[in-house]
Amino acid sequence: MADLKLAKLPDRTPVKLAITITPDLQGALREYAAIYAAAYGSEEPIAELIPAMLAAFLESDRAFVRAREAAQRGRT
Repeated sequence: MADLKLAKLPDRTPVKLAITITPDLQGALREYAAIYAAAYGSEEPIAELIPAMLAAFLESDRAFVRAREAAQRGRT
């Protein structure tokens, strides 16, 4: 087998998730989407912004990242 620099790609199958949010959060998401559109010149549906927002939040949570890395080291 070839020793490729690119590792095997992870599973990229989309997973649908349904949640219920408060009216205040819905309003904040609408405002965020409007500010995003003004900043970047393109409107994106809130449903498209939320996955990126969640990913950015998780990546910025240092305690979560450290705990996740420790758990993954424990599994190997």
